Amino acid sequence: MTTLANKLDTLTVEGELYEKLEDKSLRCFACGHRCLIREGKRGICQVRFNEGGILRVPHGYVAALQVDPIEKKPFSHVMPGTNALTFGMLGCDYHCGYCQNWLTSQAMRDPASDVSAQFIKEITPQKIVAHAKSNNASAVVSSYNEPLITSEWAVEIFKEAKANGLMCAYVSNGNNTPEVMKYIAPYLDAYKVDLKCMNDKNYRSLGGTLQNTLDGIQRTREAGLWVEVVTLVIPGFNDSNEELWEAARFLAGLSADIPWHVTAFHKDYKMTKPDNTDSKTLLRAAEIGREAGLRYVYAGNIPGNVGEYEDTHCPACNHPLVKRSGYVIKKYEISHDGKCPKCGQNIPGLWTKDPSRVGLNGIGRPFALH
Repeated sequence: MTTLANKLDTLTVEGELYEKLEDKSLRCFACGHRCLIREGKRGICQVRFNEGGILRVPHGYVAALQVDPIEKKPFSHVMPGTNALTFGMLGCDYHCGYCQNWLTSQAMRDPASDVSAQFIKEITPQKIVAHAKSNNASAVVSSYNEPLITSEWAVEIFKEAKANGLMCAYVSNGNNTPEVMKYIAPYLDAYKVDLKCMNDKNYRSLGGTLQNTLDGIQRTREAGLWVEVVTLVIPGFNDSNEELWEAARFLAGLSADIPWHVTAFHKDYKMTKPDNTDSKTLLRAAEIGREAGLRYVYAGNIPGNVGEYEDTHCPACNHPLVKRSGYVIKKYEISHDGKCPKCGQNIPGLWTKDPSRVGLNGIGRPFALH
């Protein structure tokens, strides 16, 4: 067993998202893999494991903790201009070759990520929420690795956050289950899902399945959460017109009000052969989303090069409601009750009740905790 495994295994408690089976085996419900874990073995995520017929799950630490603009998650219809205190742990149920957070997500899977042991910081939910409040955050967000596999710890944090008037959110691959959604939904407000492609073979190469992600998006909406969807557009992987149309039609079929973020790929981790996504490709993807009937389409990761697709417009009168440059809010005109001030159209989302307090012209990047 590696030093990292030894360290992580001490930072665990008995999980709640599982059932006991014969011969001290168990079935985990945290993600769509629904792992059958024999005694002494680990789930696909590597951080949930069977010890004597008991599921041990991550608890009591973070491997990343910082203050982000909430637009970085990305959320465009959740409290624009505010801060999100964001925490992450180690491990993932996928193995995406382009992961920007691979040092944390691929811990226990890729030996090169063993250096993540130095990121581990033991902490309490109370301390995390205190950081959120002292840094004027409106939300506490689980991100950087896959939050589904650390849901028990997230719920402990979110209970404390809710008691202190904060919103809570997941930034997830959407590979959820009915059981985990029932468990986490009472403590969540918003859920960002990565819809990575519309080709099941390509999905399986990343460690997931297309259908479970599509079902996962629907489950998050049925749970009453505010949902935004992101597709990282990768040349030669998922950028064909046909595949982009399929993704856009699927989302529009659920609701035309789902914000769809098409974002630019750049070379990272093990995926270094495709070209970085250019603005022309992003604009093509965004236009497909709009033509498919989606009212709110955003293009990200190339600020200043995608025109109106950084901004939120009223779908009824086209009045610019939120003007953005990257993660910076330049103008905000949504009313306190979530309407367009020009025509009265309702704009779906989670908006501030006091528009005068929206942070304009902020720094637009993460910053260290105060």
